Amino acid sequence: MTVLRPEGAETPEPPPEERKSRWNTAALRRRVLIGAIVVWAVAITVLVAVRDGGDDGTPTGTAPSAAPSASDAPLTVAQIHQALTPSVVVIETTGHDSRARAEAGSGTGVIANADGTVLTALHVVDGAETIELTYADGTRAAAKLRSEDPSRDIAMLTPEKLPETLVPAVLGGGAAVGDDVVAIGNPLGLVFSATSGVVSGLNRRLNGDDGGQGIEGLIQFDAAVNPGNSGGPLINDRGQVIGIVIALANPSGAGTFIGIGFAVPIGAALGGTGEGDGQSPPL
Repeated sequence: MTVLRPEGAETPEPPPEERKSRWNTAALRRRVLIGAIVVWAVAITVLVAVRDGGDDGTPTGTAPSAAPSASDAPLTVAQIHQALTPSVVVIETTGHDSRARAEAGSGTGVIANADGTVLTALHVVDGAETIELTYADGTRAAAKLRSEDPSRDIAMLTPEKLPETLVPAVLGGGAAVGDDVVAIGNPLGLVFSATSGVVSGLNRRLNGDDGGQGIEGLIQFDAAVNPGNSGGPLINDRGQVIGIVIALANPSGAGTFIGIGFAVPIGAALGGTGEGDGQSPPL
């Protein structure tokens, strides 16, 4: 065997002892070189860690950070509508009037309990032969009158069927004059409409028809409501239902909104099934 040298000269192959010595020297050099590379890499890593992480050697880029807490800011009308619409239902009724003529009506309700109980205004379902609910997801269900409180024009309904996802409303209270409010309902058949305004007054009274017993302790508000809104929720800027809409005031008797609506406070709406002969002006 020959080893090529510059200029093509041939040189005799070295003896085995010399070849072994050369191989050991080359291997040693490789080990020294690899060790130096490892030491250099470790040194660079430590330098970067100390520079980026402070005295404790922990890189700040990998340290966990707390997630921001939920905002305490008031909700917008759009956010309230999005959050509460799944809790609102369209109510449609059929029946007969005092002359046995067929009649139909409509209104609004709100899911007030995890069992599906719907709160609404009594005059929406009073005397109805059939009551049908339509949920926001399109599910339709018959309902029965569970309880009624004529003294406050409030009724509770029990649906025969629930939507696939049931979303009860969050109930609140403590309304004050000037608070922002939103009403969601089905005015004139325009389902799931939202209007906004403020609380205009508290502890208002509505006189009953024909001098009958009136309704006291009502919330006055100026969010627009019209026929079909009755039974729907009045909602504060935290997305809590604070009242059930029952009436509007219009001295002309036209039954259209002129800036004054009334709602039963949610605490009173849930407060029992007392008897009474008063009726509020219906929506």
